[in-house]
Amino acid sequence: MQAQVLRRAGPVADHPLELEEGPDPVPGPGELLLSLSACGVCRTDLQLCEGDLPARALPVIPGHQAVGRVGGLGAGVEGWSIGDRAGVGWMAGACGTCDPCRRGLENLCEQARFTGWDRDGGYATVMTVRADYAFSLPPETGDLDVAPLLCGGVIGYRALKLCGIEPGGRLGLYGFGASALLAIQVALHWGCDVFVVTRSAQERVRALEMGAAWAGGYDEAPPVRLQAAVTFAPVGSVVVAALTALERGGVVAVNAIHLDEIPAFSYEHLWWERHIRSVANFTRTDAREFLDLAAELPIRTVVDRYSLTDANRALANVKSGAVKGAAVLEM
Repeated sequence: MQAQVLRRAGPVADHPLELEEGPDPVPGPGELLLSLSACGVCRTDLQLCEGDLPARALPVIPGHQAVGRVGGLGAGVEGWSIGDRAGVGWMAGACGTCDPCRRGLENLCEQARFTGWDRDGGYATVMTVRADYAFSLPPETGDLDVAPLLCGGVIGYRALKLCGIEPGGRLGLYGFGASALLAIQVALHWGCDVFVVTRSAQERVRALEMGAAWAGGYDEAPPVRLQAAVTFAPVGSVVVAALTALERGGVVAVNAIHLDEIPAFSYEHLWWERHIRSVANFTRTDAREFLDLAAELPIRTVVDRYSLTDANRALANVKSGAVKGAAVLEM
């Protein structure tokens, strides 16, 4: 197998990933061996490679939006056959016995493990995955198109659920990168009026072209009070900006695994039962619901293609904002 391996975090300009060759992994009990065709490049991968997200295992192969076909079955695997197409997301496993797991919230399990962080991920030609954490993929979507759905799409969908937006409601999206490009399509399908706030003039134009009711910069307030908002930018001041735009009882869902400090703000912005809540990972139910919805709508993706050998450049482009939609490694 070939894989991009992170041995020590560092600036993407210094190419922290190293292309290496080695033997194919062997699927353990309950695991699938996947021959990969594509893997999305996520901002979380960038944060891991640069050290903003502390590594939990080194060396490690990043990547948690992987698509491939089953090439091997570990002992005890049921429901999968050689040649089946499968997707892999951020959640790599959970204990299954704690209180959150019993309530269907394995995303909150203290023993949860994550793809490309705790175990090797999809920046490779081959990987293993727990069979019960792999997803069957809709046949209508190509491998490159479905890969970005497996993290940015699913986590954006969970953020919409957690912010409590109802069909026809007024929703704010703060930041308009790959995840927001997918979330807006769901929100518009629900009949929401979507107000996009982003620093990029080009992204504001794109948001309006996609059907947003309004788009502005971070120094602008939406023209109406929002019933809910989702922040995608990993910047604390953006959370405060979204909070100040809410009407009474509104919710800001913070869709970020890493966030710089939230600046001090007046209590009056939180008063009247406004809420700030984080979005922590997603459940397998979220993923299955979203993948079904993505096939039904269908969700349209914009893909910037890179070869596996170009993973460092893909990460650099994610950091600089040069990616137009979602960066995807093609094996």
